[in-house]
Amino acid sequence: MADKIMKDYNKSYLNYVLMLVGSSLLAFGITSILQPNQLITGGITGISLLLDGVLGIRYTIYYYILAMIVLLSTYLALGKAEVKKIIAYSITFPIILIIFERLGFQLLLNDMFLTAIFYGVIAGGGFGLVITGGFSSGGTDTIAKIIHHKFFPFVNISKLLLIIDIIIIMLSIIRYDLNTALYAIVTLVVFVRSMEAVIYGFSSKKVKLEIISQEIDQIEDYILNTVIRGISKYKIVGGYTKQEKTVLTTICTPRESIMIKNFIASIDQDAFIDVLPVTSVWGKGIGFEPLSQ
Repeated sequence: MADKIMKDYNKSYLNYVLMLVGSSLLAFGITSILQPNQLITGGITGISLLLDGVLGIRYTIYYYILAMIVLLSTYLALGKAEVKKIIAYSITFPIILIIFERLGFQLLLNDMFLTAIFYGVIAGGGFGLVITGGFSSGGTDTIAKIIHHKFFPFVNISKLLLIIDIIIIMLSIIRYDLNTALYAIVTLVVFVRSMEAVIYGFSSKKVKLEIISQEIDQIEDYILNTVIRGISKYKIVGGYTKQEKTVLTTICTPRESIMIKNFIASIDQDAFIDVLPVTSVWGKGIGFEPLSQ
């Protein structure tokens, strides 16, 4: 028992270290690369920078206010369980962001394209560490969950998240110009790929999840109706318990797999999830390659 407690303590400590290191990298990317070079990106960061440019109040203040609004909205719309996932990061990251902004270090580069890639690598890698530590952002991904839950249950969260980020980037044309908006798309793409590389490595664009849980019906409903991915099920017999169990499988993007993992963690801490990298998927489905070219 003592060994288990110590192991859990060490794991929890490591997760918080990952969260702090990842948050620091992300804060560095925003305060030292993105903002000084007059670039924009999606998410709450992009909204904060836009408000800074339009109203003239520091973006770090907007970020903290927006993070608290999202936290409150999550509590009202999705309940306490969802708030527990994001509260640590929602409070910690804005503080780290303000600290880095006060340090005033700026990395000014002449090539905007390379700047966009550099930010995406640093910030995406940092956010990947946060996700690896088991934390949720409480940013536009949470806003997408609320919109899905309250208004558009037939649209998957990944699509809603993409729509929100595109709207933010398009609004940047009002404050900046078309070139800045195009560079913002580069930052977003590199950010996502860097995040996925930290979590899963560089090899796979899709992952296959094999899930064993006592709450298989709830998980099935979540994947079908919230993530909006197909599933398959088959029976197995446990080698140790000799009990028959149901295995649920689905193929999804790395980002969607994190959503599924977080949902399962909230309802069944004893679930087992096998994650397999998938090089390519042929057939009918969102993001899959068609059989006939």
